[in-house]
Amino acid sequence: MADVDFAASTDRYRRELLAHCYRMLGSVQDAEDLVQETLLRAWRARDSYDENRAGMRTWLYRIATNACLTALEQRGRRPMPSGLGNAPGDDPREALVHGGEIPWLQPIPDSMLADPSEAVLAQDSLRLALVAAMQHLPARQRAVLVLREVLDWPAAQVALALDMTPAAVNSALQRARKALNQNGIREDEVTESAQQRAVLDSYVTAFRNADLAALEKLLADDVIMEMPPMLNWYLGREGYVGFMARVFDTRGTDWQLVPVGANGGPALAAYVRDADGGYMLHTLQVFTIDGDRITHMVAYQVEEVFQLFALPPRLP
Repeated sequence: MADVDFAASTDRYRRELLAHCYRMLGSVQDAEDLVQETLLRAWRARDSYDENRAGMRTWLYRIATNACLTALEQRGRRPMPSGLGNAPGDDPREALVHGGEIPWLQPIPDSMLADPSEAVLAQDSLRLALVAAMQHLPARQRAVLVLREVLDWPAAQVALALDMTPAAVNSALQRARKALNQNGIREDEVTESAQQRAVLDSYVTAFRNADLAALEKLLADDVIMEMPPMLNWYLGREGYVGFMARVFDTRGTDWQLVPVGANGGPALAAYVRDADGGYMLHTLQVFTIDGDRITHMVAYQVEEVFQLFALPPRLP
């Protein structure tokens, strides 16, 4: 295959490979690096590619998965505050504790992904809570879960890609599913976009009105709220609403909320009124919504995340 034809044949898969590497690594920057590594490895091995043995897409995913497994040997997992082993806070007015240089799990902008209607980029497989739970899986279990559940590869094909037996693949998949269930993750947890928008619209209205009672009605009983880079996190409605009362008391009630797409689901960029009369970027809030309730909200106050989403630091 000519170099020009090869580049054209591989480049069309760049965005979905990015989503695949992101699921494995939990970092957008690392995923971008691994996509480049995948395409470089593929180009170097182009003379050995046999379309009769595997399609181009399958071949690239095999290379990408093994590149991610190699990378994970040298890198720790990307945690969230709730995954570090510290208990949820009891008092929403307790002092906030900065996590230092912890490499937090990142959200991924929808603008970096291909059409989310494609099966490989279904919003359910990219939601932040699921990617966070996957960080607790051993690397090979993580790979098996993604290849079997997201890409729908048969066990024999996964075994060939990962140098495993089909029986070992099935065993790894069962262990991965069990671990996700223990973390409260349902693989079939999908909420229709229209219902998500309705919940988010209600949230925006309640937030702008500083209406804590209305906000509470939108929350699941076991809702989780966390705020990288702070180590503090809260479990349940009382902690969530208590912390929001603190925010309104300390930062005021004049906010602008801008819808943003993250991880195939709803997110908001929150801007708070400042002394100059404008609005200063405060957090990027990423939501998991199940039915008509918010089950998880991550409020990022991390500069690299703001840059990923190209969020303006101020609004007029």
